[in-house]
Amino acid sequence: MSEAAQSSGPDLTQGFAASALSPGTMLLGHVGDDAVLVARHGDEIFAIGAVCTHYNGPLADGLQVGDTVRCPLHHACFSLRTGEALRAPALSPVACWRVDRDGETLFVREKLKVDRKHARTGAELRSVVIIGGGAAGNAAAEMLRREGYDGAITMLSADDALPYDRPNLSKDFLAGTAPADWIPLRSAEFYEKKRIDVRLGAQVAAIETAARCVVLKDGGRVAFDALLLATGATPVRLDVPGAGLPKVHYIRTFDDSLSLIATSKDAKRVAVIGASFIGLETAAALRERGLEVHVIGPQSRPLERILGPELGDMIKAIHEEHGVIFHLGTSAAAIDESSIALTNGELIETDLVVAGIGVRPDIELALQAGLAVDNGIAVDEYLQTSAQGIFAAGDIARWPDPLTGSSIRVEHWVVAERQGQTAARNILGYKERFEAVPFFWSQHYDVAIRYVGHAEHWTHVEVSGDPAARDCRVSYFQERKKLAVATVSRDLANLREEVELENAIAAQR
Repeated sequence: MSEAAQSSGPDLTQGFAASALSPGTMLLGHVGDDAVLVARHGDEIFAIGAVCTHYNGPLADGLQVGDTVRCPLHHACFSLRTGEALRAPALSPVACWRVDRDGETLFVREKLKVDRKHARTGAELRSVVIIGGGAAGNAAAEMLRREGYDGAITMLSADDALPYDRPNLSKDFLAGTAPADWIPLRSAEFYEKKRIDVRLGAQVAAIETAARCVVLKDGGRVAFDALLLATGATPVRLDVPGAGLPKVHYIRTFDDSLSLIATSKDAKRVAVIGASFIGLETAAALRERGLEVHVIGPQSRPLERILGPELGDMIKAIHEEHGVIFHLGTSAAAIDESSIALTNGELIETDLVVAGIGVRPDIELALQAGLAVDNGIAVDEYLQTSAQGIFAAGDIARWPDPLTGSSIRVEHWVVAERQGQTAARNILGYKERFEAVPFFWSQHYDVAIRYVGHAEHWTHVEVSGDPAARDCRVSYFQERKKLAVATVSRDLANLREEVELENAIAAQR
């Protein structure tokens, strides 16, 4: 996405008082048509592009942490020194400008040509193979090149499309408010230029760990010195009469979203089975398209198991205000051409069904290869599996979480990308622990929920603000230990909570 933004704040080329920047503060201005953020770290002054390269988030509304700045929308992190995107979900850098000082006046001058090339690493590796073309696989391939690895990279993707922005499939793209050209993460030319061999529609039959080789179903073989498993997860399928009808859809791939968009054009009523994140985001998107939407779920309120009753009630109210009809405490019993029957006896007329009842980690290759598994692929703190030189990242990886002290597996986009980046560096021998605090966001019409940490269970919650007013912070505790925080309309607070959880992890070392 473009780094250009509407000019706002002072013209930084005309100068501004150095006293306007105390240590740790930031100033938004512009240089020509470019929005520029000026920040001070100690006695150093930096000027970088003010717009996040992920979803155009306003970095001036974010949080400065040392010589970095974090985006308030989705927690991407940029270096103030080089503009480099240090943490996903942003993958591209922002520009840097030269700053001059004349007495007590600072001036932002021309853009700098920043050399972001890293010294060559991984010289002993001739070939890295990545199985999976999703968030983790793509982020890993890019990071290998950014870190200076010059050997072969082969990405074996079962998908028919180049790596794409999966979260958008059930959000803006499905709602019709995001164009199709937003969906690919990179162009075909990018992979060609970076010499990343992306093989689409590639079906892997087996991993030969001793021979260091991946065997394809078409008989092909790809040798590797290091391997990353990033096969992701597959949707749980309905197991009721009529589940195989053409009217029943799932959303996992780009093709899935395109198929649902095409079908929805001739539909009037849709039943969404599953009051999950994917189910509710789909419900919101299809309401935007004007369909009558019914959401079916076995729980008493949506997302209560993950977010608690306070936010569960808020989310339900938001959707009901937009016309969504809930059928809770029940589930699908049977589907036919014109309706769906529920276990409580209700019959809902519907000409379209979308199922969002969860996913399962795709670990079949790991099982065949004899890798350790535990509701996912078991990895150590460096994301290495039980086999030397074989790593796993994303939805399939179960790793030791330093905050909770237990092994966890998280199905979130940003976690997958950050794990892919860490796995890439460890493939190159960095021995970097994966200690990133999990983060995800969920959009419901114009209300966004941002969540840091991970709390599968909690003893109590603390609520500040008012969920009903869409302005609150909910903290999840295990006894006295804070495990996670969800916020609504408090993006900066969410970033600060992320830093607090990071500091808690550091204190445990």
